[in-house]
Amino acid sequence: MPTSAPGSSVSRTQGRAPDRRRAGFTLIELMVVVAIIAIASAGVAFAMRDAAGAPLDRDALRVAALLESARARSRLSGQPVRWVAVEGGFRFEGLPPETLPDRWLSDDTRVSGNAVLVLGPEPVIGPQVLVLTSASQPGQSVRIATDGVRPFSVAAPP
Repeated sequence: MPTSAPGSSVSRTQGRAPDRRRAGFTLIELMVVVAIIAIASAGVAFAMRDAAGAPLDRDALRVAALLESARARSRLSGQPVRWVAVEGGFRFEGLPPETLPDRWLSDDTRVSGNAVLVLGPEPVIGPQVLVLTSASQPGQSVRIATDGVRPFSVAAPP
């Protein structure tokens, strides 16, 4: 067997098996792919939240803010204010007309149960509860409540 001089064209790996890379993926590569899929699916899940309940939630948050505004106006003026549900909306008795909005944002919103809330002028008004429901989805409802001291807050019904 001839010996090869340095710089000659004879391969040094002559007689050895060629270096082959194994086929397949490493554990790290697989874990990275699984993590990417998990993050992407979580993003999709958050993006596709219950869109049917969104109008009802918006109406509930808006009404809670309006109730607090009417309550503050009642305390400021010393005049009693009542919130009354009417067909297609609501009204604030004791405030000048068109002081606050009187329509639901969604035509699908309805009031369940007590349709009258007393908002003042006393600083402590007593517990008040209002339940809004969806006309198209009767199982969908939102509760707006106060203990009479704290502001109105929105929560899922118990």
